[in-house]
Amino acid sequence: MAKTTQPLLIFGMTLALVQTLLGGCDSKEPPAAAVLEVPFVTVAARDVSIPLDLIGETIGSTDVTIRARVDGFLDGIHFKEGTFVDKGALLYTIDPQPFQAKVAQANALLAQARTSLVKTKSDLDRIRPLAAMNAVSKLDLDAAVANYEAARSYVDAAMAQVELARIELGYTRIHAPERGLIGLSEAEVGDFVSQRNNGGLLNVVSRTDPIAVRVSITERSYLNAARRLADQQQGRAANGAIPASQQRPLSLILADASLYEQRGVPTKVDRNIDPTTGALTIEAEFPNPQGLLRPGMFARIRFDADEIKGAILLPQRAVSELQSVHRVFVIKADDTVEVRQVQVGQRLGSDWVIESGLQPGERVAVASLLRLRPGMTVKPRPADASELPPVAEGGKNG
Repeated sequence: MAKTTQPLLIFGMTLALVQTLLGGCDSKEPPAAAVLEVPFVTVAARDVSIPLDLIGETIGSTDVTIRARVDGFLDGIHFKEGTFVDKGALLYTIDPQPFQAKVAQANALLAQARTSLVKTKSDLDRIRPLAAMNAVSKLDLDAAVANYEAARSYVDAAMAQVELARIELGYTRIHAPERGLIGLSEAEVGDFVSQRNNGGLLNVVSRTDPIAVRVSITERSYLNAARRLADQQQGRAANGAIPASQQRPLSLILADASLYEQRGVPTKVDRNIDPTTGALTIEAEFPNPQGLLRPGMFARIRFDADEIKGAILLPQRAVSELQSVHRVFVIKADDTVEVRQVQVGQRLGSDWVIESGLQPGERVAVASLLRLRPGMTVKPRPADASELPPVAEGGKNG
């Protein structure tokens, strides 16, 4: 009997101990949830210029095509390819011997024509006095006059042939039409160059200071830019000059995303908008004193197409989008969260231009957006520099 009672006693004591422990756990209160710390930015109004970027390529401000104007074998190349050549510098020579022979032949024909002219002049001088005395018929005089006039015409024609042959001989020496950067030759020494072969193309000389950038602009962007230009012209008409605040020199962004140190100006606009692309071709020129830029380089022109007074900018990371609806999380004065729908406009760098839905002075969360819920209480703190994108280009404090 004693052996049976002992295990029951041990079981009862163990059960009591478990109940005591469970009862102790139930008596403790659950820990309070930590308040979420949320970085925010304070909405402010600024005057900003909205830049317009146009993709294009660099070309020479003047591109002159060098072509062979006569057919023949290329006799010499007298420059180093890919370097600058001076105006008037000898570039190519074509074998001159066939053209020298043409000059000699033309001179021989000229001499023959002049001999014939002398003879007909002598005959006319002999017949004219006889005709005056009626010693010869008028028909003989008319024939002598006709022969003389024909001989004069032959001389004029022969002189023209000599001049043409000399011009063609001169074309065998090709000179640079102006100073510029010359490219690689399309022909080598010994090649036969001809107008019938690629139009006689030999090379291109480009003026690179200033250098031009050719871009295409959409019709809509062109209309915005044209209206902006009209505003500038009105300002100039009223004051005699475009105010410095309205002058908008162009910036040039290179292929490595670096900003070219020189500023440019638009110089040419095409006559019409291309109906196939709906774009208008524009050229701008940039100083290139160091020769850094060469034709054919990728380039992006940036200019301020529009200016917004009192614009509200917000980092894109602070705006969430759901089914084409943009919203932000506004932290109210009592540190509770409110979901606010906003209307976004253009992008400016890493910011959105907020057209409606926010007022200056409001606080907007820029992080932990997925953890925020309407009405929840948070611990707001100003966002530090590492949590914010770089300041958008073109903005200025208003």
